[in-house]
Amino acid sequence: KNVLFGFSMAAGHREKDRVVSISLHKITIGQLKDAASNERLIREIFEGTKIKSAYQPNMEDYLLCHAACVTPIAFACYYCDGDLKRIKNDKAYLNQIIDANIEGYSAIENAGHEILPDPDKDYHSRKYRRMCYTVYKIMCATVIGKICASDHALNATEEMSALNEGLKKFFDEHQADCPTYLKLEHDAKTYIS
Repeated sequence: KNVLFGFSMAAGHREKDRVVSISLHKITIGQLKDAASNERLIREIFEGTKIKSAYQPNMEDYLLCHAACVTPIAFACYYCDGDLKRIKNDKAYLNQIIDANIEGYSAIENAGHEILPDPDKDYHSRKYRRMCYTVYKIMCATVIGKICASDHALNATEEMSALNEGLKKFFDEHQADCPTYLKLEHDAKTYIS
């Protein structure tokens, strides 16, 4: 079997009379780590389209890292009932989101997995923290956060709960210490099971 996993850089929601969305016209796509390469096939599929494809030969670790990054953001959306503007000036809380992400990345790396995408490999650096903080501030202050984070989190509580349970199982299996992650999870309890 030849199975590919893809992650589109798009988000949005349906309203009564329209769809509100944002798309970067990018997709990260590839197979599991030890599978045969599909890079040529992927290039052929997207050639001549408006979509820029990024080949990722290790989608398992990519998606694991994505979960470790996204789940604390979902917790933040639940914490403020989807109104990210309520936390845009809460420096301590925004830093807790970053801390929870870093705890997840540390657990993933300590378990022998690769941190992906490549720019996130430097997740312990001040540069990474500054980048995350800036992105979170922009998300909280603009409609981008509503479209890209809170709409999805509030309309996909089962998905976020499943991601959370999968990550917690992973953390437990690898005896990872993630106190900030667990605190954010606790604060989001009314939304996730």
